[in-house]
Amino acid sequence: MDNSIFIGGGGPGYGTPQRLALGYANRHGLIAGATGTGKTVTLQIMTEGFSAAGVPVVLADVKGDLSGLAAPGSADHKLHGAFSERAATIGFDDYAYSACPVTFWDLFGEQGHPIRTTVAEMGPLLVSRMLELTEAQEGIVNVAFRVADEEGLPLLDLKDLQAMLTFVGENRAELSLRYGNIAVQSVGAIQRRLLVLEGQGGAQLFGEPALDLADLMRTDTTGRGMVNVLAANRLMSAPRLYATFLLWLMSELFEDLPEVGDPEKPRLVLFFDEAHLLFEDAPRALVEKVEQVARLIRSKGVGVYFVTQNPDDVPEDVLGQLGNRVQHALRAFTARDKRALKLAAETYRENPAFDTEAAILEVGVGEAVTSFLQKKGVPGIVERTLIRPPSSRLGPLSAAERRAVIDASPLGARYDRALDRPSAYEALRARAEAAAAAAEAAEREEDLAEAQAREYSAARRYSGSRVDRQGTRSSRGRSDTLGAALTRAVVKELGGTTGRRLVRGVLGGLFKAR
Repeated sequence: MDNSIFIGGGGPGYGTPQRLALGYANRHGLIAGATGTGKTVTLQIMTEGFSAAGVPVVLADVKGDLSGLAAPGSADHKLHGAFSERAATIGFDDYAYSACPVTFWDLFGEQGHPIRTTVAEMGPLLVSRMLELTEAQEGIVNVAFRVADEEGLPLLDLKDLQAMLTFVGENRAELSLRYGNIAVQSVGAIQRRLLVLEGQGGAQLFGEPALDLADLMRTDTTGRGMVNVLAANRLMSAPRLYATFLLWLMSELFEDLPEVGDPEKPRLVLFFDEAHLLFEDAPRALVEKVEQVARLIRSKGVGVYFVTQNPDDVPEDVLGQLGNRVQHALRAFTARDKRALKLAAETYRENPAFDTEAAILEVGVGEAVTSFLQKKGVPGIVERTLIRPPSSRLGPLSAAERRAVIDASPLGARYDRALDRPSAYEALRARAEAAAAAAEAAEREEDLAEAQAREYSAARRYSGSRVDRQGTRSSRGRSDTLGAALTRAVVKELGGTTGRRLVRGVLGGLFKAR
């Protein structure tokens, strides 16, 4: 069966060889099991199979050991003998060591090419989710996005969003009439959350050049699918950032890719390790969005595979969409563990040859209970399976090896250097500087008028007409734009000497070049 990926086979006490049909690989999947039972190896051999079939893969490398996909395995490895014996036992006749074509990515730009997106592309819902905002605070973020759109102010990086929130706070009286109450305390709370995100390094996610999804869907010169490895070991210290990025990626693919129906093989496969982070403490609206994307994205030719310890880490409605399953051993020490075990066993098509619940407890490291979709998308009967050994290196690359792969990538010239084109921050700073200049000019005119009035009173100079101090002030045209409103407010309230100092101090400090 050529149009499939060999997952594992049988032996004494095991079932028939198990293959993942590429035609049903976009029906999503699950890799579950306790720590140390072999989930990473299963992810690795699935990735090798997809790449060999010309299917690009995106995966999150949480522990750092999936970088070994970029190097072939070796006969010097301590498990070489066990691998060879396993390959012979399961009938894996063409087993050989080989590497995959790999591109390394890193949101922080340290262990791979930087991945960036703009604040506008992320959208208010995911930004609010990432910052863990309240409903009222999320409403203010939505106002900031709306006003930025109306005013033609691009929201590209974090300082654009910070400047936009400052603008909303300063004009809250006028904006509240249009969008509802805007509390200055809520604006301040959002700004503090942005500072925390910036301190965690999250600011590097926002900016340009933004990631082109086509660069995740490449093949090499031999037709093998590129394996995109996202370094996530540091990212795990900011789980909200990790989850938000993965949700954004899935949403962007769903929105941008055309419908392809049921292709012969997927256009792209995503592996989400530590999948529970996507759903943990997530608001219902966000979980519903994940469910919708998981349900519909298969028609775009994208397969999504969740990797987690317990199947119940994944919401039931999402779990029901996962047709291809590999269940490694579960431990049932607590009442919750026993419920999870029972749930896992009940999701498989029963095999009369053994008890599924008992098998999930009994399988050893490198073994699993598996079920893959067959003809017409019918789930296969559950089988006990010996997982095949990986062809690529089992374990991480050295720092020098990783650097060599990164330097050889053609994408470095496109993504490694950040761009900072004019956007909302620069536009609002220019408006503030113009307002400060107008306030200073108004003060000079008032000072001149006062001096002329004093000279007239002292009869030091007579020009033929009395000086009218009010007449020296320039008339102001009316404007309904928020930009004009900001200028009028600054000139009106900060026109005096004290106001001039405040303009120079507050606005100058706020928009000081970073």
